[in-house]
Amino acid sequence: MPAAHDTSTLPRELGDVPGWFPHLDQMLFDWFLSRQESRGMRGDLLEIGVYMGKSAIFLGHHRQDGEDYTVCDLFEDEAPDGANKAESAKSYPTLTKRAFERNYLSFHDELPRVLRAPSSVVPDEVAPRSCRFVHVDASHLYEHVRGDIGAARDTLKPEGVVVLDDFRSEHTPGVSIAAWEAVLNRGLRPICLSTQKLYGTWADPEPVQEDLLAMVRGRDDCHLSVQEAAGHRIIRLKSKKGLTPPPFPRSRHYRPPAPALPSLPPQPSRTRARRLAADLLPPVVRRAVRKGRS
Repeated sequence: MPAAHDTSTLPRELGDVPGWFPHLDQMLFDWFLSRQESRGMRGDLLEIGVYMGKSAIFLGHHRQDGEDYTVCDLFEDEAPDGANKAESAKSYPTLTKRAFERNYLSFHDELPRVLRAPSSVVPDEVAPRSCRFVHVDASHLYEHVRGDIGAARDTLKPEGVVVLDDFRSEHTPGVSIAAWEAVLNRGLRPICLSTQKLYGTWADPEPVQEDLLAMVRGRDDCHLSVQEAAGHRIIRLKSKKGLTPPPFPRSRHYRPPAPALPSLPPQPSRTRARRLAADLLPPVVRRAVRKGRS
């Protein structure tokens, strides 16, 4: 970790934090959380799998007074099984708890409750039906994702929202199988799909879907389509070029860029100046100049 006075490697804006959190999902996180807050909904926040803290930092900005916020990750600890250990070594070799805390505290005054453990501890550590928003972005192995979805279901309030990351990435088939299994067999109701994430609920999705459709139809930076599949209405969203994320406070280490210095007109070189003088001065003056130099 850098010395306290060295801020050269500390994030100055959210975009400086390593991780995968597209602008479309930043917009959707903000919309879902703000909608809950505008309706007076209270409840805790939970993120399973934090990497370097990018989405966790964003979520923490929506924590209301009296709400708990829990994050869970193995960080650099030993994985509970061989397959998970291999996945962690390949995908997250630089992840440490210290790096996460350093990034998080660049934007917030205090840390969330940090569970440095496999996600299987969540049901024992987070109270049932206590959360209004759960983000699942941990292991990509089917057995682990299935357990994380079960933990999300048990910890969510009746109208809470769960977000499943990497539900259709080509390198994460285990997430896809667990996600759609939850939709077909475990009561999960899709609200919408972004390029990377599935947003769902175990409540009736229609009210939130209607509000979401109204919001998206008022924008010109988002592709929208609505499909029906297996009795579910599914809203598909994709960002257009120019979609910007919602405004987010800069970190405590932010420094505005130094003002640009005014550009000076190019100065003629000494050789060029002499050539111009030779062309423009009368011969008697040129001879006097040469004589003075000698």
